[in-house]
Amino acid sequence: MKTTTYKVLELFAGAGGLALGLHNAGFKTVGLVELDKHASNTLKTNKPNWPVYNIDIIDFNKNLHEYISIEESIDLVSGGFPCQPFSYAGAGLGLADTRGTLFYEFADIIRKLNPKVFLAENVKGLSSHDNGRTLKTILNVFDKIGYNVNYRILNANDYDVAQKRERLVMVGIRKDLPNTYQYPHPSKRKLVLRDVLNNVPISDGAKYPEHKRKVLDLVPPGGCWRDLPDDIAREYMAGSYHLGGGKTGMARRISWDEACLTLTCSPAQKQTERCHPDETRPFTVREYARIQTFPDSWIFQGGISSQYKQIGNAVPVNLAHKIGLSIIQFLESYHKENGELNNVKTPIQPEFYF
Repeated sequence: MKTTTYKVLELFAGAGGLALGLHNAGFKTVGLVELDKHASNTLKTNKPNWPVYNIDIIDFNKNLHEYISIEESIDLVSGGFPCQPFSYAGAGLGLADTRGTLFYEFADIIRKLNPKVFLAENVKGLSSHDNGRTLKTILNVFDKIGYNVNYRILNANDYDVAQKRERLVMVGIRKDLPNTYQYPHPSKRKLVLRDVLNNVPISDGAKYPEHKRKVLDLVPPGGCWRDLPDDIAREYMAGSYHLGGGKTGMARRISWDEACLTLTCSPAQKQTERCHPDETRPFTVREYARIQTFPDSWIFQGGISSQYKQIGNAVPVNLAHKIGLSIIQFLESYHKENGELNNVKTPIQPEFYF
């Protein structure tokens, strides 16, 4: 049983998938930073009591003391910083070498607030980005500002989400705490589309152009362009036709009895089509939200393109919930063994620590 209220600050908050999951797990949200006005309005609409800062992360970091007291004990800093290349200056890179990137702001805020734990979510490709040097630099920076990092590629379908969405997740534990964090165990049952798309509220949705609709009419549930007549497949795929084993996301119709492929920001885009099982159309906004495990009551602001983008970029709420519970379990275990964790204060690491 949770005995302490743990505080979380979220950076790059988006539409709130990660924040809502952590909230549901028991964290108290003390601030969210999101530059996009529509996503920021989504947060404000659904959680009026959450402090939402619709500002650039650079400005937030420069004036951090105006938003978050440096003396306040923050248990968790969370967020999904964009994957960017670094300008490499040699071995032993530290925080200063990553200046000019959004990762720098993320790591520098962690350095200043010195939370007990941080949680970072990113695309699976971060693990191989720039031949692995990007991830190596990130881990090196976190090590130098005082954190042991556990990272793993998690599939949302293993955590009560009807979607085969793989993401790289990093959990950093401050070095004065035991590095005993364990990722959540996968659920015994994997959800499929029919488990989550029941009685979905009516909402707007993107539409396919007539030519695309006629092509997708020929694709069975669970099928893709390979199920098309060869002449139509050649015309539709154009140069991609000759790529052999790839591009199975093109002209893809999802089956009721499978988990959805990773939802993207553009549901009608040719390379990443996710056609409804029965109807020849993309999933609607509310269907998108269901697949990402947002509650039906969670309202998305902005136009339809912005709403799709917000949902497609989000961390699935149920995945965030499972990770949040595992972090609280770690903090509770330490709290039980070592007394009042929230009263522990440790010095801020120097900015250029090598």
